[in-house]
Amino acid sequence: MEHSTLVEQPASARLTFEEREYAAQYLAATRNHLAESLRGLTDAQWNFKPAPDRWSIAENLEHIAIVEERVQEIVGSMAQAPADSPDRDFKKVDAFVLVAIPMRHPKFKAPERVAPLTGMKGGEMLERFLRARVQTEELLRCSTNLRGRVVPHPAFGPWDGYEWILAAGGHCARHTGQILEVKSDPNYPAA
Repeated sequence: MEHSTLVEQPASARLTFEEREYAAQYLAATRNHLAESLRGLTDAQWNFKPAPDRWSIAENLEHIAIVEERVQEIVGSMAQAPADSPDRDFKKVDAFVLVAIPMRHPKFKAPERVAPLTGMKGGEMLERFLRARVQTEELLRCSTNLRGRVVPHPAFGPWDGYEWILAAGGHCARHTGQILEVKSDPNYPAA
């Protein structure tokens, strides 16, 4: 993980204490809500699919973990990313990420590279996600490259490292919502 830059960043490209604290609380809240939604599941519940073309809870969790790890790769390489445009309104993009990414609509088909495929057991996948979230939290605490450089999101344009971290939290919330939808299906197995 890259935690320093070779060139001093201008003050406008640095995160404030309040921004870091907000993101830390957001990451913790989305992690805790996800973990609570998974408490006490049976194997049948982990693997139940409401329809052949819908993901099980285990598949949702694997996808969340894969995306979390991908965000870490992106944020960890921010020092080599292109400089942000001086006129990009990062506060507006921050707000967009916090509102749009957790929303369940519109629905998107996950790109192949982040689709679930290992078939790991739900508990193992939860451990994978929790380890990944700890690393995301560490990047938030220690990275100096969270503003001032951008990597494009495939659908939403350029995001800086802070926005990618916010998106990891929002993505977790989005799929926790999907997990709750699976659990509310009338055919969902009883405990």
